[in-house]
Amino acid sequence: MTRYVSLVVTACLSAVAGLAFQRVFGFGPVAPVAAVAAAVPTVLCGLLSGPRKEKRPWPLWISLVLTVAAWTGTVAVTVLRPALSDGTFPQAVREGVLGSWKSILTTLLPAPAKPEFLVLVNVLVWLAAFASAEIALRTRLRALPAVPPLGVWAVALLLGVDGPGSNLPLAAATVVLIAVLVLVRADGPDAGPAWRPLLSGLPVAAVLGALALVAGPVVPVSADPYDPREQVQAPPPQQRDSVSPLDRVGGWLLSPDQVMFTVVSKRDEIERLAVLDTFDGVTWTSSARFVPTGSRVPEGPKPRKEHAVAQRVTIGALPGVYVPAPDRPRQVDGLGVVVDPASGALAAAKPLVSGRTYTVESEVPEWSADDLAGAGVADDAEARADRRLPWGPGATTPPVQLAEFRRFAEAATQGAVSPIQKAAMLAEYLKRYAKYDVTAPPGHGYRQLDYFLGEGRRGTPEHFATAYALLARTLGLPSRVVVGFDGGNRSGGTVQYRSGDVMVWPEIKFAGLGWIRFNPLPDSARRSKSNDSVAAGETEKKLEQAQKNAASRTRGSGPGRTPQKTPPKPAAAHDTPTPWWVYASIAAAALVVAYLMAVLLAPALRRRRRRTGPPGDRITGAWHQALDHLADVGLSTARTLTAHEVAGFGAAQVGEDARGHLGPLADLVNRSRFAASGPDPRAADRAWHHTDQLGRLVTAKAGRLRRLRRRLHPRSLRDPRASGRRAG
Repeated sequence: MTRYVSLVVTACLSAVAGLAFQRVFGFGPVAPVAAVAAAVPTVLCGLLSGPRKEKRPWPLWISLVLTVAAWTGTVAVTVLRPALSDGTFPQAVREGVLGSWKSILTTLLPAPAKPEFLVLVNVLVWLAAFASAEIALRTRLRALPAVPPLGVWAVALLLGVDGPGSNLPLAAATVVLIAVLVLVRADGPDAGPAWRPLLSGLPVAAVLGALALVAGPVVPVSADPYDPREQVQAPPPQQRDSVSPLDRVGGWLLSPDQVMFTVVSKRDEIERLAVLDTFDGVTWTSSARFVPTGSRVPEGPKPRKEHAVAQRVTIGALPGVYVPAPDRPRQVDGLGVVVDPASGALAAAKPLVSGRTYTVESEVPEWSADDLAGAGVADDAEARADRRLPWGPGATTPPVQLAEFRRFAEAATQGAVSPIQKAAMLAEYLKRYAKYDVTAPPGHGYRQLDYFLGEGRRGTPEHFATAYALLARTLGLPSRVVVGFDGGNRSGGTVQYRSGDVMVWPEIKFAGLGWIRFNPLPDSARRSKSNDSVAAGETEKKLEQAQKNAASRTRGSGPGRTPQKTPPKPAAAHDTPTPWWVYASIAAAALVVAYLMAVLLAPALRRRRRRTGPPGDRITGAWHQALDHLADVGLSTARTLTAHEVAGFGAAQVGEDARGHLGPLADLVNRSRFAASGPDPRAADRAWHHTDQLGRLVTAKAGRLRRLRRRLHPRSLRDPRASGRRAG
């Protein structure tokens, strides 16, 4: 009965280990998969490998064959039912078992709950439940059945690094279940009802789980967790759309009344569509490495102030795959998307179709003059790449326009002494320098921009933004171009964005702040509004005003003016040396844990060794185990006592019930040593039965606390019966 009760605990352990994948997929998709994968193999093992009256369990190989067949049938009617119906079941099984781990490692968490992904959870939990049940039924080891679920935990922790949520409550539940498992199996198969040890042990198990839950968040861990995603090569960049949104701007402005998409939201925001950061001398493209995601978008630099925006977007005539969203989104639901972790740009897995609806949640930053005034230019790898000025496809010499652009930018920012001042002055200069004209011929290569700045001086948002980005790069400012939509027509809670609302703007990257939007468009480019959509305009005006205020704080226009120095960048948190007490605490905790494991495992291993071997050795081992029990009630040595004298001592200290077990045990020991014929296995089983019963009597007499204190003493590491002759 004890072994069957332990099956319930092993099934729960395996299910909890499977739930640890909630950081990868979320609780909803994982819970039914883990429950089925933990229950079915446990029931199967109970039917095949459980102890049967006067019969041996089925051989292990039969259980292995049947569990494979049962897994195939179960996964076919549960996780992979769609693949079974369309005839791709073998391919889905192969992909799920062999390749899903790599797909998960190249997907932003939470990963989409695809059947081929969930197969990995199913097979791991199934194997853990099967192995735990077989160990629990075929062995007498107390804690070993908990090892397979811990293997599932290891995989879940590796795949779930950087995933949302926390596995701390599940870890505490695992601690409790392991303690319950040890208690259930505490006294072997002859222990009687399994509820007896639980009465006193469950409070202890609950306390252990509570300690694990409370201590988890305060464990001093200074290093970042190992992330296997860093070892897996990400997919190469792909051209998500055959036509760049930047090339569509001119046509959209000439046909301004097409409904691109509608947004249901309480607040209007600028809708970002595509981020273009690579320029080859002719056109701007994206170097984004789009990776799949279930819904979450990684966070970027954290501003001091930001506001949350929730929107429900319905696609209209918007072509291509780029997905509009306010600034850098955090959560996308209702649409399968891929995400560029660097920029947060979204792209649909398939081309957008009219009528498709999704929800998006974003955190829009709000920058103040104080934030911008002391900001320096970013100098990371991305920023260095976004300062490049290529010569153009096939060019062997630099184009003459580069020198002209540099002279133009220096003249526009004359007197500027800080990066924010250069960026703000350049935007203000372009606003006054050229006029807005939607009929200007499209194009943003070196020649087109040279004509725009030199002769035409008329252009669309495409010309102003790309000219600003190139001029900024000649000044050493990392820049990129963003295509999106601004304005829109509001009617109640719905904002309708048309093709004429398309906008292109440049962004500059600052150290510690990230990418900041600038507006080089003339004021005449702002569409007049006869509706109540003012929130987006206010947000944009606040940013422009903050840029002007920050620039004015550091302006120096003549000799004798000392530019204000940029404050030094504070040291990153991970550069702070780890205090010595952290290492000392970890070392002390490791020593305590190692000692506790040693003093708790040594008696268990000693008991296991005594129960194995020929019948004579097993009877001797039972006697030595009985002497260890009696040591808890005052038996210091048995060298000078006969076996029956030891029995008398036990009766005096424990009670007459002890004599009923020590007497027959002493007779078995004497016959084993001095009889002409050796003992049989049944005699050894009876000897251990008496020893186990004596152990319970001693526990009732001395108390579990006293026995635990004795076990924690260092002398429990040494076997007192290992050398010399003992009584009997």
